[in-house]
Amino acid sequence: MSREPLPDVTKETKETGDTTRRLLLFTAKLGYQTRSFEDAAGKLGVQLVYVTDRCHQLEDPWGDHAIPVHFESPENAAYTAREALRGQDVEGVLALGDRPAAAAAYAARGLGIAYNHPAAVEACRSKLRMREVFHEAGLRVPWFQSLPISPVPEPALAGISFPCVLKPLSLSASQGVIRANSGREFLAAAERLRRLLESAEIRATREPSLDQIIVEGYIPGKEVAVEGLLTDGALRILAIFDKPDPLEGPYFEETIYVTPSRFPESTQSQIEKCARDATRALGLTQGPIHAEFRINEDGIWPIEVAARPIGGLCARALRFCANDAEQPIGLEELLVCHALKMPGSDAPREAHPSGVLMIPVPQSGILESVYGVEAARATHRITELIITARLHDYIAAWPEGSSYLGFIFARGNTAEEAEQALRDAHKKLRFRITPRLPVEHPATHQLPAGG
Repeated sequence: MSREPLPDVTKETKETGDTTRRLLLFTAKLGYQTRSFEDAAGKLGVQLVYVTDRCHQLEDPWGDHAIPVHFESPENAAYTAREALRGQDVEGVLALGDRPAAAAAYAARGLGIAYNHPAAVEACRSKLRMREVFHEAGLRVPWFQSLPISPVPEPALAGISFPCVLKPLSLSASQGVIRANSGREFLAAAERLRRLLESAEIRATREPSLDQIIVEGYIPGKEVAVEGLLTDGALRILAIFDKPDPLEGPYFEETIYVTPSRFPESTQSQIEKCARDATRALGLTQGPIHAEFRINEDGIWPIEVAARPIGGLCARALRFCANDAEQPIGLEELLVCHALKMPGSDAPREAHPSGVLMIPVPQSGILESVYGVEAARATHRITELIITARLHDYIAAWPEGSSYLGFIFARGNTAEEAEQALRDAHKKLRFRITPRLPVEHPATHQLPAGG
């Protein structure tokens, strides 16, 4: 994928009167959201200036003229980006993924661009800090505590009750999240999580607090995801996604998202209120948010809020009706417009029910072949099917994994029709995955997941 070099804006503007608007996009070098945002920016006549985590010693391997940084040090990454932009005009900032979001916050602060405060984004990156913030704000939270991964204390001595959930402090996409129903299961889960956090792949990310985990009470109930957009602290709810498949463990790999929600209006209002309370408690004020909530007889429980849009290709399940557009626009276009304060960022969501199925990984191993793709694509009400996993690559199942095999999209006259179409299409797919020897539990080399 090639892109035009980033020009000297000052010189170009003087000589040609160019008025191209530029958006600083912080993103992982291999994220498959990036192409969707590039397409959206192209439609809007916006130039993306990339800030990615590629090696600075490589001579622009992807031809994108990206500014190379290290996201594990967000302040340094922001400084590097600002120095590279010296004398050039950038009007907005966006981040794809949890790691880039912190660097984006620091960069925006230095550039004088409206964005979330770095402390708010940093709170979103730590599951422990987020629980503390929610507790201090009076939101519903389970009991929780942090523990070292080595040595893991006996659950009885640590005051652990069951069922409980063990989580890494900073990984995303439910990677490493395991439910334990007894002391024996707790110790087995803790050992498995220790192996994951000490693996070379995870250590290479230099994520903070890899020597700690959070343990919290399991919250029963149904789960929803909320996509929202903040403007000067005011949260606009873009969509509430039902998750019709139960997420009860022992692992928490997601599958189906469907919108609009089928919960009663009163429950949806409570979800929206909880989303606003949670973002306010965290101090988020600007840009997209993706949040998860559990619902049971006690009310709405915030699981987490991320200062970034929905991951993977899941954004394609949402379309918006811009007044002056012949065709609906996607979430990516909406977010670009919002970041640059362009017309179109207030477009309402298309009312047609839609959904996405993140194709789960049945077992860890080498993906050898995929069958039934054309039959699945031909399923009634399926609008798109994309296999993102590459043949002959290793892909890990949850809880070690964090990447899906692909995505299926559907639209229907009702949410039920969209959901059924996704299930019907998925049944037609077959994947041949062979184990990799020696058998172990490595972290995946694949791309970021959805959700």
